[in-house]
Amino acid sequence: MEEERILRARLSDLAKRAYQQNVYTYSNFLSPSELAVFQDMSGELSYAGFTCFGGNELCERQVVGFGSEELFGYAGHFPIAVIEITPLIEKFSDELTHRDYLGALMNLGIERDTLGDILIRDKTAYLFCLESMADFICRELTKVKHTNVKCMQTDMDVPALKPKLADEEFPATSLRLDGIIAGLLKCSRKEALNFFTEKKVTLNGRITGRNSVLLKEGDVFSVRGHGKFIFAGTGGSTRKGKVYVHIKRYL
Repeated sequence: MEEERILRARLSDLAKRAYQQNVYTYSNFLSPSELAVFQDMSGELSYAGFTCFGGNELCERQVVGFGSEELFGYAGHFPIAVIEITPLIEKFSDELTHRDYLGALMNLGIERDTLGDILIRDKTAYLFCLESMADFICRELTKVKHTNVKCMQTDMDVPALKPKLADEEFPATSLRLDGIIAGLLKCSRKEALNFFTEKKVTLNGRITGRNSVLLKEGDVFSVRGHGKFIFAGTGGSTRKGKVYVHIKRYL
C-alpha cells in the first residue's frame, strides 16, 4: 500500500540522517499497526540504533528514536510532553471517555500522529503529545464535550501515571500464549486466535503472530483493547493436571 511505502521511506530517511549526521532523529507517534511495519524493517535499520517510547510503559502509540548514546556519546531526548486535562468545575463535569478527548483534539485541526495515548484517571486525563504541540493544546483546548477544561503541561513521572498491577490466577493446560489469553479474557481459543490474525497481540513490545509461543516468567504481553499483562510464573496444579498461572494485570 502507498501509506506503508511512505512510512517505510520516512523511517529509512530518519535512520540514515541519524547515522550520517550523528544526531538523534525522531518519528511522529506511530500506531500499533505502523509499529508493526517498523518492526518488520527494524533489522535493516539497526545500523543506526533505535528505541521506541510513548512516554509511559502503558502507552501503545510510540515514537521511534534513531541513534544511541553508544554511537553518539551523549543521551537523546524524546520530544514528548504530557498534558494534564482537568475540568474547571469537577462536580459539573461529564464522565468523559477517550473518544471524547480525542474528538475535541481532532476538532482543533491537530494531526493524529502528533498525539500519543490518552490515559484517564477519574476525571483527569493525561495526554502524551509531541513537545511542539504542547503550548497550542494548552492554549486552545478549553472544552471537551460539554465540560469546560483547563490544560497544563506536567511531568512524566506524576504519581497518577505510575502503573498499578492486580494479581490474577487461573488454571491452564499449557503456557501457550493463545491459551493464556483465552483464559485471561474468558474467551474461546478460536476467539483468542483472531486477536493474532488481527495483529492485536504484542509480546515484549513487538506485535506477534506466534500464538503457540510458550511464555517465560517476566514476559509482558498485551491485547489491544483488552489490556496489558505480565506473566508471573506458575504455582501448583489441579487434579486434572492443569497448572495455575499467575498474571499481573495493568490497571
